[in-house]
Parts: sequence; C-alpha cells; structure tokens
Amino acid sequence: MTRKLLTGNGAAAWGARLSASDYIPAFPITPQTEIIETLAGWIDNSDLDARLVTLESEHSMITAAAAAASTGVRVFSATSSQGLLYGMEMLYTVAGWRSPFVLVNVSRGLASPITLGPDHNDIMAARDSGFLQIHCATCQEVLDSTLIAFRLAEHTRVRLPVIVNLDGFYLSFTREPVDIPDSKLARQYVGDYDAENIRFRASAPLSQAVAVLGGSPYSYFRYESHLAAQDSLEIYHEVTEEFNQLFGRQYDAIDCYRSDDADYVFVMMGSFATKAKEAVDQLRDTGFAIGLLRPRLMRPFPAQIFQQLLACKKGVAVIDQNLSMGMGGVLHSELAASLYGQAHAPPLLMSYIGGLGGRDISSEEFFEIASELRLSAEQGKTPPPRLLYTKTELREVRKLQAVAHVERQDLDEGNTHE
Repeated sequence: MTRKLLTGNGAAAWGARLSASDYIPAFPITPQTEIIETLAGWIDNSDLDARLVTLESEHSMITAAAAAASTGVRVFSATSSQGLLYGMEMLYTVAGWRSPFVLVNVSRGLASPITLGPDHNDIMAARDSGFLQIHCATCQEVLDSTLIAFRLAEHTRVRLPVIVNLDGFYLSFTREPVDIPDSKLARQYVGDYDAENIRFRASAPLSQAVAVLGGSPYSYFRYESHLAAQDSLEIYHEVTEEFNQLFGRQYDAIDCYRSDDADYVFVMMGSFATKAKEAVDQLRDTGFAIGLLRPRLMRPFPAQIFQQLLACKKGVAVIDQNLSMGMGGVLHSELAASLYGQAHAPPLLMSYIGGLGGRDISSEEFFEIASELRLSAEQGKTPPPRLLYTKTELREVRKLQAVAHVERQDLDEGNTHE
C-alpha cells in the first residue's frame, strides 16, 4: 500500500486502474476531465493496459460503454453535470440492457444559469434510471468505492451499471492523503469479470434482446431490474465487508457519526457532510446530543436501515444539496416516504436546501439548524422547508435585482425614444 496526495479525480482514475478496466469510452467535461487525462497518460506510458476512445458526445459514450460491457469486457467511464443529462436517454436504455459497468459522475450544478460549483441535481436526475448510486465524501472513498462498484455491478445477482458520485471542485480538485492499495491485492478483490452468457462473437451471432415488447413482458423485465436493485443492498453489504477484511476500511450503506446516543440527527450526503461532522463535534462540546447520518447509497435506498437508526429520535434535519422544483429536497422526500407509518419514527422531520451551485454551508448555519430543530421538537410543530441563505447574501441579491431592473427600464426607454 502506498499513500499519496490525490485529488478526487485522481482517486477515481486510480480506482479504474486498479480494477484493470479494459475499455474507457470518454468525452471531456469540466470538472471531470482530469480523470480521463490521467488514464490517457497511463495508457500512453504502458502503465495501464486498456483502450481509451474519445466519442463525439456523452450519449455516444454511454452507448459505447454498455455495448462494450455486453461483449464481456470491463468498462469504466466518467462524466459530469450537463454531460450526464446529455446521455440521460442511454442511462435508462443501458440499465435495461443489464450491462454492468462503472460510471463516475463529478457533480456540478445544472444550467440555467450556468455554474461551475457543485450540487446534486445532476445525479438526482438519474435516480430512477436503473443505475445504482454510491455517493462519496472523501478522496479515499472515491478510490475505494470505484473498486466496490465493479464488484457490485458485475455480481451475478445484480448485473446493473453503477454510478460513483463525487462533488465537483470541493472534492474533484481537493488533494487529500489517499491509501492506494497494492495492485495485486486490489485485483484479487475485484477479480475477473465473468460475463457468463454475455458475449459477442462474430462467428456465432446471437441476439441479446428484443427491440419492442408489449405491456406484460415489458413490466416483467422492469420488475426484474427492480428486484436486482433491491438485492444489490445485500450484495453491497457482502462486498464491503470483504473489502474491510482486505484493506481495513468499512463502508456501510449509511455512515453513522455520533448518532447512537443522539436525540437529534443531521442527514445529508456528499463532501459537505464532513463540515456537518465538525459541527456535530462542536455542538456535542456544548452538551447538545446530536449526530449525523450520511447515506452512501442512494439507489438502492437503505430505507430499513434508516428506520432502525432513526427510531425514537426526537427530531431529524435533512439538508439537501439539490432542489426538486415545486416539491423540495429529494433526500427529504425519500426519507419521509421511508419513515411514514413506522411505529417509532421521529415525530419531526425538517427540510433544508443548501449548497446549491457550490454555495458554502457554514458552521453557524449548522448551529442554527440544530437550534431550530430542538425548538421545533419542543413546540411540536414542523416548520416549512427552508433555503439556507444569510441576510447579507439576500441583501446582495436584492441589490443585483434592483440594478437589473433599472438597466431594463433604461433600455426600454432608449428603445421608446428611437
């Protein structure tokens, strides 16, 4: 094992290298490009025996990835933000093909307006596609989760593609000490891709599927994929336990931080959860019994585990780094559905939206959330969802709006005079 300072992108590339990926279809998009550049450099230097092909779009890239996986080779690719949406049609298609490969997504806020900062609306748009999703908070998790993702995707009871998600800029370009596993031990863990009956031979052409199905067989195939996704939760436990035995790092479906004896709990995912851990420590120092739950898995959603971990808690604050227009935070909705009707579910489930476009969430905001959480629990009232925004920021936005309004008026008057 070697320890190096790696960016999140570099860690993803190392995950692909240690997994002995055979084929890497790619299309560059910020902030994912470093992953592909790193892999291309290794291939040029003969450090990685793989074929990298640049396609004309993410739509073609995802198609090529699944087609290659359907011939029995191990496939890795990466994208981000608008690129993931560009290939959205093929996300649904290739998951239906049951083509097992790994796709790293480097989350970035979606247009419009355009931003380079991260949030999770891109990855949440893929929630129902059939891809499994593993969400990372550190560079170490990115590397390790890529290895785990190949084991999960290629398992005979799963055979579904997996997305490994990391936050753009905050994680993709942040350097952290990362333990790089010994290549032989990593290959032992990932193993060989046994494609079973998934193959392509020009000398023996065989159709892998049919193009059009009626409602009854269509429903059957969709349900089969759903059952495979559900089974993948059990398989995830198996492959992460084996990973822990080999490398000494445990990756439960939900990362629990000081939550066992907590009365109140933060729930959030992604790299910003590391800031929540610091806030939990500071609140604990004041005697506030609060903890943090961070789901690593979004699909399959670990509903029963959440039910067990949140039983008898006084209140929960879900902090979403996404916004489902007209509804609210996606993670909050998923958790509300999971807890509804449970005998010992928390009586209070509050919703906050923060970190959109990479906006920071400060320690003071976590403290304010905790204060509101305890007050609302004492009053027995659930406040409406709230966008995390400081008064200073609100004043600045209103100033910009006022300036834009004046400029529009001047423009309209000028057009009138003409």
